[in-house]
Amino acid sequence: MLTPADVRAAARRIAPYVRTTPLRPTSRHGLWLKLENEQRSGAFKARGAFSALTALTPEQRARGVVTHSSGNHGRALAEAAAELGCPATVVVPDNAMPHKVAAIAAADAQVVVVPVAERAARAAELVELGLTYVPPFDHLDVMAGQGTVALEILTQAADAGLSLGRVYAPIGGGGLLSGIAVALSDTDIEVVGVEPALAGDFTDSVARGRRVAWPVADTARTVADGLRLPSVGEAPWAHLHALGVHALPVAEDDIVAAQRWLDEQGVRAEPSGAVSVAGALQRTCGTRVEVAVVSGGNRAPDDQG
Repeated sequence: MLTPADVRAAARRIAPYVRTTPLRPTSRHGLWLKLENEQRSGAFKARGAFSALTALTPEQRARGVVTHSSGNHGRALAEAAAELGCPATVVVPDNAMPHKVAAIAAADAQVVVVPVAERAARAAELVELGLTYVPPFDHLDVMAGQGTVALEILTQAADAGLSLGRVYAPIGGGGLLSGIAVALSDTDIEVVGVEPALAGDFTDSVARGRRVAWPVADTARTVADGLRLPSVGEAPWAHLHALGVHALPVAEDDIVAAQRWLDEQGVRAEPSGAVSVAGALQRTCGTRVEVAVVSGGNRAPDDQG
């Protein structure tokens, strides 16, 4: 199992490569935003990508890596691999957003497009050819890297004299949420996983007490394209279940409204990046500060907000 010490170790490894993103207040009393939309590659995924790649041996990096991704993880891994001199192949589903696929290709990764249900299998085939698999979320080094978001929140909140009570983060595969939950597991801060109700497998899993998968055709209905996974990853789920992380589903209209509210705050976020904010806006802040992680800002070029 991942520990807070593992997250701290990942933070040291990735420090030369990633940005410390802002923690800033909003017009809503008590609600602050952790702006991972300002991270390298436009999303928190750069943290996990650099964490995983810097944990590999030089020989593994020389042979190359492979992943599957709807966009942000693929782009982050491609850019991290290019910086570290590591060949990268990214398997993308055929329903991926074109601008995200273009960003992956622009980072000199080899792009392989397959039907949604075949992306994991195709990545596994490439592993058989000698590439190292770096999955988007179901990987301890990736989870540790994503958890460094929480370490920054703790430091920034302390520097600002804030008493932190709750952190909201989106959940698709669970890498970000589980990393944050582990990083905060030795505190009294509540962690809430927010997901689209149309892709509510985590909410379903929490209710049943076991990991549940939804049909791809169901999860594909949400506007939050980065959260269309049919289930939480095995490793993230094991940590989230053990730590008792709460689930909060949000409606499509609430996601769109949160994205517009963020525009009013001067924050450009993609729908998936606004999901945590949609959850936070549903709840009343208590006496302690709450933080919503704006997980990504890679909107389509024709989406002017």
